Amino acid sequence: MLKPIAITALASFSPLGNQPELIWEEYLKGTSLISEKEIGTQKVPVASLPVSLQQLVVDLKASDYKYKPLDNSVLYAMLASREAIRQAGWSENDVFGINIGSSRGATELFENYFEEFIATGKTSTLASPTTTLGNISTWIAHDLKSTGPEISHSITCSTALHALLNGVAWLRSGMAEKFLVGGSEAPLTPFTIAQMQALKIYSKDTSEFPCKAFDLEKEKSTMVLGEGAGILCLETGIHESALAYVEGVGYATDILEHGISISTEAECFKKSMRMAIGNVPLEEIDAIVMHAPGTLKGDTSEYKAIQNVFGDALPMLTTNKWKIGHTFGSSGILSLEMAVLMMQHQQFIEVPFVKPQAKRNAIRKVLVNAVGFGGNAVSVLISKPV
Repeated sequence: MLKPIAITALASFSPLGNQPELIWEEYLKGTSLISEKEIGTQKVPVASLPVSLQQLVVDLKASDYKYKPLDNSVLYAMLASREAIRQAGWSENDVFGINIGSSRGATELFENYFEEFIATGKTSTLASPTTTLGNISTWIAHDLKSTGPEISHSITCSTALHALLNGVAWLRSGMAEKFLVGGSEAPLTPFTIAQMQALKIYSKDTSEFPCKAFDLEKEKSTMVLGEGAGILCLETGIHESALAYVEGVGYATDILEHGISISTEAECFKKSMRMAIGNVPLEEIDAIVMHAPGTLKGDTSEYKAIQNVFGDALPMLTTNKWKIGHTFGSSGILSLEMAVLMMQHQQFIEVPFVKPQAKRNAIRKVLVNAVGFGGNAVSVLISKPV
């Protein structure tokens, strides 16, 4: 029998805020946190951190001279990680692993250092160490004074849920009893926005909902970028303080047609969802937090995959990208946070511009999906503590 995996803490740092009660209040409002902001030389819709959280980042930079040159992707994760281990009650004496990744990494620093190089032919001393892929986990380990293994990775938009997969594997193998997992992203930079615009998937919508995630009637892609970090504390066994349990995990990758493809009916999602569900009766799954990035193909292919797996008895379907945009590598944990909050409050958060769905009597099990460029899907089934 597989060891139970408990989520004993969940912390985030995003446009929603960083306190669970305030985050829930934001979800209940049903309004988008996306607004126009000047990024480089253009105004585009983005979901950025509230001023109060931006100040926490400024304060963190000022607290230690070593933190001043770090990218925001590192600082967001550091602040969320501090809160996660505080919630879990972990201390410097606890041995725990760390696996926190990012899709884009130190985007702002990369762009600034490269600009400097183009202008002068030289670059700053810290250009390399502050932009390496392992930067996030390394600095978090330093900040928390942890002694366990440190792992970083980048698996595009499914990065955070791949970190969860890896944490589960370490815990079930017996090589660790505690793991800190998640993702962080600070992509609101000129070059990152330009890349999404070049793919013709970035929103030009000027309505109250610039990102039409899960709107299956839209005629254009409406992806919008957001920023933030999401961190989980995972532990083996049954815990009185558990927020939820990881009941199943699944993963799969589509055979590529081209570099950003996902198959028309998202074969990867069919496989990852079935693997995560395992022997759990389909009718026991009450809701799915979809990846649904707001793109034409991304939304429709995932929906078709869900229809294929569940038939006519669909769970309640939702997503949070209409509200906070697509946070790339951290999006999976922010979706999982939404799932946990819905289970805790026993209230389903609908997408406001989508037709209302038949309500379930309770929210006990929720499936969370994420997928990235290249069709690397992850599905995680979580359940409410009894």
